[in-house]
Amino acid sequence: MEQYTLRQYMEKNPDGKLRDIVTDMLYDDIVSLRIAPGTKLNVNQLASSLGISRTPVAEAIARLTEIGFVVTHPGQNGSFVLDLNLLDMINLYQVRSAIEGQAAALCAHAADEAVVRQLTVLADAFKDSVVRRDIRGMKDTDMPFHQLIIHSCGNPYIVQSYELILPKLTMYQASMLEFIGHDGNEENPWMPSVTFNHTSVASAIRMRMPELARQSMEDHVTTSLNFTTMTGRVPDPFAKLRHFDS
Repeated sequence: MEQYTLRQYMEKNPDGKLRDIVTDMLYDDIVSLRIAPGTKLNVNQLASSLGISRTPVAEAIARLTEIGFVVTHPGQNGSFVLDLNLLDMINLYQVRSAIEGQAAALCAHAADEAVVRQLTVLADAFKDSVVRRDIRGMKDTDMPFHQLIIHSCGNPYIVQSYELILPKLTMYQASMLEFIGHDGNEENPWMPSVTFNHTSVASAIRMRMPELARQSMEDHVTTSLNFTTMTGRVPDPFAKLRHFDS
């Protein structure tokens, strides 16, 4: 993190409190994996690199701890960026499949035509980004696609449940998109499904077929998990991300 970047964030939010701006910076760096999973966050070091006092940095880390992006470990001093592992991802994606599958089915019933059009645009853009291995394009269209379905399903309890898992889900999705964007995954057997899953979900919603929308979304979640599991054909595909350098 650099003072130049801080100034950019301050220009975008000139009336924002410094602690909130630093929170946004750390959040973006964690989600994008510019700060690697498992990294220990040094308040003094971060404050020095940004040219500010320790207080807003400490407050930002406390806020990120509240929402689940930063954790503490028993017996260890300090705060650490949330780490990633396959067992945790499997557990999370079981819940995700249930929530998003139901949301997609409800969307097929309730979403207005403007939402359906936007889902189609996002799905097509995501597919194009996967084909081009455009990580930025994938990140700009992946979570917005899923969140639009959640917020258009008409059930506030689904929205609330999704918000609980969103911090971790965002990181796991970001990691999967990094895997897609890097060379070496062309032979991953789940790549074709990854490419077209969004399109399948959007098509089912556009055709107003709730059960097909549910199944398409559940298949999509399974594909995302399987793609990550097969990445590099190693027991821990997240190992390389712990040393990720953008």
